[in-house]
Amino acid sequence: MRVYNFSAGPSMLPLEVLEQAKAEFIDYAGCGMSVTEMSHRSKPFDAIHNECIALLRELMGISDDYEVLFVQGGASTQFAAIPMNLLSTGKADYVVTGNFAKKAYQEAKKYGDIHVAGTSEPDTFTYIPKQLDVRKDTDYLYICQNNTIFGTRFTKLPETDATLVADVSSNILSEVMDVNKYGVMYAGAQKNLAPAGLTIVIVRKDLIKEPMSYCPTMLSWKVMAENNSLYNTPPCFAIYMAMLNLRHLKKLGGVPAIQKVNEYKAGLLYDYIDASSFYTNKVNKVDRSMMNVPFTTPNADLDALFVKEAGKEGFVSIKGHRLVGGMRASIYNAMPVEGIEALVSFMKEFERKNG
Repeated sequence: MRVYNFSAGPSMLPLEVLEQAKAEFIDYAGCGMSVTEMSHRSKPFDAIHNECIALLRELMGISDDYEVLFVQGGASTQFAAIPMNLLSTGKADYVVTGNFAKKAYQEAKKYGDIHVAGTSEPDTFTYIPKQLDVRKDTDYLYICQNNTIFGTRFTKLPETDATLVADVSSNILSEVMDVNKYGVMYAGAQKNLAPAGLTIVIVRKDLIKEPMSYCPTMLSWKVMAENNSLYNTPPCFAIYMAMLNLRHLKKLGGVPAIQKVNEYKAGLLYDYIDASSFYTNKVNKVDRSMMNVPFTTPNADLDALFVKEAGKEGFVSIKGHRLVGGMRASIYNAMPVEGIEALVSFMKEFERKNG
């Protein structure tokens, strides 16, 4: 029986995509072997690779002014790659709105004069700071657009003349984004797109230059761009799965269509939490994530019981992050509306029994 997987990542994928991968696993497109076996220099994989890039460009509206890079090492590797590829004056400003933004800031400090332009850490990252201290000569302003652990997001991008760099790992393809407002946007694929192993970097071409002299070759955007992300063996199967998922998203109507579904799903869950005197979400309402919904019951013992009972009913990976506690429902693109409706029904019954 398929469960409702509320994991923050790796997360669930559409059943249709999994079924197609299953059907093609032994013999992809009549070539007599699996994608997991074929050379990344072969014609069949070259077609997969290029279709995946083309679909991403189409669905996100990525112009020819940008390179689309497929890299490895997870999104966290870009914490170092970003300053090593972008720092010119040696200065960069970071908005610290959660755990991953803080880690990115701490990593960047190794490479230059890195300044906190704004942070919500004193209030346990429950909101997005609106007043930012951005230096005029900064090389870039960094944000994590959606905060997976704490359940916040930038519903409006910062108004700045600085080059905007954004970690969009947990909200890529979930809502319409104007790529032209960013200098760089990057994402680990394992939340909304594909299995773990693939990281996508979308970078404006004029920002691609010789990186710092000690930048590892594998972290150089220039090297990756010059080699169509095929400098070495890429995460072939993850790219193939991303291609299938992008095909699926296109068939559904693209990003505008899935955004409407995501807004509806998040609304169902938040509306119930807000109407309840039993459950609590501490995030500032205007800054709430559409992808990750943390919530608590009146006490830690009931939280633990909730997680235990939810697991029995097929709601898995719903325990909150250790930094926050309680529960967290990650409701990415692949989570069906039926999953949210079933979760809300379970929450109502749990409240009735324990409230």
